[in-house]
Amino acid sequence: MQGAIYPSLKDRTVLVTGGGSGIGEAIVRQFIGQGSRVGFIDIDMAASKQLLASLPADASVHFEHADLRDIGALKRAVAGVREAFGPITILVNNAGRDDRHTIEDVTPEYWDERFALNLKHQFFAAQAVAPDMSKAGGGSIVNMGSVSWVLGQGNMPCYTTAKSAVQGLTRALARDLGPNNVRVNSILPGWIMTQRQQDLWLTPEGEAELMKRQCLKRKLVPDDIARTVLFFSADDSGACTNQSYIVDGGWV
Repeated sequence: MQGAIYPSLKDRTVLVTGGGSGIGEAIVRQFIGQGSRVGFIDIDMAASKQLLASLPADASVHFEHADLRDIGALKRAVAGVREAFGPITILVNNAGRDDRHTIEDVTPEYWDERFALNLKHQFFAAQAVAPDMSKAGGGSIVNMGSVSWVLGQGNMPCYTTAKSAVQGLTRALARDLGPNNVRVNSILPGWIMTQRQQDLWLTPEGEAELMKRQCLKRKLVPDDIARTVLFFSADDSGACTNQSYIVDGGWV
């Protein structure tokens, strides 16, 4: 279903991390529908190639294969998108993984790896594109958080801790980049029914509990998040920065 059209997104260079599948794939598709030039980074080569093959032939899209835990690889990927499409003025820090883990199983190495996967790259991606945005007279950064830490969800303490820090990172970046007209916001998705979530975590009992607690009695899908990303990226939200917006169907 076609949503709103934002004229300010046409021909803008957008970078989406974790754009090969799930919520990231929906974000890539939505920006292409706006006429944006979209670069995306992902570690999953097979999923990314499948996405590329399914896009319209005239889509302005560029894929960079990288492991975002490797900051050097991230910087090279950002440079590749810039070389393909010019200065990046919209960044969507989407990549992350909500793998379950117990307190007892967490080692110092696992803790660091989870933070590298769910938080660290967001800062360094922002650092890499901020000069582009400043020179262009402004830009928008959207960081992906999670309602998991707001809910106090268990069985993944590294993930929920990292995702809670996204709000602090968002506010810090918004304050420091605001003088250059760079806006920074975060989105906190609820339980979004990506294929991964359905394959790994969704059970009849979990779905029943979710429908009981959500105000909206329907499953949320990746496009619910992607359309919100479009709004916070477009000039229509030009006065919005330093905010964290929950998209969870009224679960929290």
